[in-house]
Amino acid sequence: MEFISPTVVIILGCVALLLFLQRKNLRGPPCIGGWIPWIGAGFEFGKTPLEFIEKARIKYGPIFTIVALGTRMTFVTEEEGINVFLKSKEVNFELAVQNPVYRTASIPKNIFLKLHEKLYIMVKGKMGTFNLYRFTGQLTEELHKQLENLGPHGTMDLNNLVRHFLYPVTVNVLFKKGLFPTNERKIREFHQHFQAYDEGFEYGSQLPECLLRNWSKSKKWLLALFEKNIPDIKTCRSAKDNSPTVMQALLDLLEMETNEQKSPNYGLLLLWASLSNAVPVAFWTFAFVLSHPNIHRTIVEGISSVFGTAGKDKIKVSEDDLKKLPLIKWCILETIRLRAPGVITRKVLKPVKILNYTVPSGDLLMLSPFWLHRNPKYFPEPDLFKPERWKKANLEKHAFLDCFMAFGSGKYQCPGRWLALLEIQIFIILILYYYDCSLLDPLPRQSSLHLVGVQQPEGQCRIQFKQRK
Repeated sequence: MEFISPTVVIILGCVALLLFLQRKNLRGPPCIGGWIPWIGAGFEFGKTPLEFIEKARIKYGPIFTIVALGTRMTFVTEEEGINVFLKSKEVNFELAVQNPVYRTASIPKNIFLKLHEKLYIMVKGKMGTFNLYRFTGQLTEELHKQLENLGPHGTMDLNNLVRHFLYPVTVNVLFKKGLFPTNERKIREFHQHFQAYDEGFEYGSQLPECLLRNWSKSKKWLLALFEKNIPDIKTCRSAKDNSPTVMQALLDLLEMETNEQKSPNYGLLLLWASLSNAVPVAFWTFAFVLSHPNIHRTIVEGISSVFGTAGKDKIKVSEDDLKKLPLIKWCILETIRLRAPGVITRKVLKPVKILNYTVPSGDLLMLSPFWLHRNPKYFPEPDLFKPERWKKANLEKHAFLDCFMAFGSGKYQCPGRWLALLEIQIFIILILYYYDCSLLDPLPRQSSLHLVGVQQPEGQCRIQFKQRK
C-alpha cells in the first residue's frame, strides 16, 4: 500500500487554500437579474428606479448589482466605496458616459474621448470661482428683463415660473445675448421641445432613438436650432469687453481641435447640462423656502436690509451683497442635498474591491448621492430641510460638507456648479425683493422615475405672487 508523502499533502492543502481564498476574494456583490436574458431586471427597475434601489438596499445591503438591458450596474449607496469610486485608477468617468453622450447628442465616441478633457478644462475655467464676477451683472440684467414680463400679480405653476426665467437667462448668458426667442410662438416651441428632450433624456441615453419618436423629434428640433444660429453665435461678441461666451469659447476650441462639424451637438449638450439640474433645484429651493415661514421671513428681511424697500428702480446684485445673505445659499445647498441625483457613474476597467466584494471589470459602478445624503452620521435628521447645517461648511473657501456628492468629486466635478448657485441666488433675491409670494399647494412629492440628475416634482405646485408697493 502506497502512502502520500506529507510534503505532497502540504502542497495540495496550500493550493486548495489558495483557490478557496481566491474564490472568496472574487465574490461579487449580490446580483439582481431576471428570468429573461439580456433584459434582466430592466422592466421592474425601469418603472421606478429609486424605489427599486431602496428595496434592494433593505434586502441586500449597501452594495449590490442590477442587471438590466445587457448592462451590469453595481450600486454603492453608503460611504463604503467612495474612495474607490473617486480615487481608483481602475474606474473611469469618460468611458462610463461615452455611450449616453453619443445617444443623446450624437457626438461620436472618438471625438468625445479626444476632446472631453480639453473642453472640461475650458468650461471649468470660464465658469470657475475666479470668473464669477463676470456673470453677476449679466445674470441680474437678464433676470430683470424677465421680471418685466411677469406682471404685477398672478398665479402660475412654480415649475413654469422657474422655466420662464431660467430658460432665456441661461441661453442669453452662456450662448449669446438675445439668442433666446422673443416671439410667443417660438418661445412655446422652445419650452415644448426642451422639456420633452429633458424628460426623455434618461431613456434616450439607454434606448435606440427609433423607439422614442417624440423625444427624437425634439432632439432634432434643438439640433436644427443650433445649426441655424451657430454662425451668428460665432461672430457676435460682448460689446463691453469683446470676451467670448462659454459657447463661443467652446466653438473656438472645436475649430482648433477637429474638422468634424459637431458644433450644434456640443451646443445641445451644453444647453442640457446648464438647464436640466438648475431648473429643478430652483423649483425645490423656492418651494422649500415658501413652505417654511420662518426661513421665508428671515430671507425677505435680509434682502430688505441689503437692498432697501422695493421700488421701481432696478437693483444691482454684487458679490458683496451675496455674502451678506448666506441663508439663501444654504437653502440652495440643502435643497440639492435632499433632491440629489440618484447616481453618478464610472466604468470599472479592472476588478476593484469594496468591502468583501469584488466588482468585476466592465461593470458600471454607480455611487448614489441620493442615499449618501441620507446618512445620519454626516447629516443628522437627514430627511429634514435644515439649511442651518451649512454654517459648518467652509463656503468662503468653496468647500462643501463631508459626504456631499451632488456635484460629483475628484477630477470631473460639475464645472458649472458655482455659476448655477449664483444664478439661483440672484433669481431668488429678485423675485422675493419685488414680489410677495406664497404657495397654493402643498409641497409635492419627489418623483422616483429617474436616476439621472436632480429629482423632479410629482404633480403641480402653484405659486401666487403680488408686486410689492
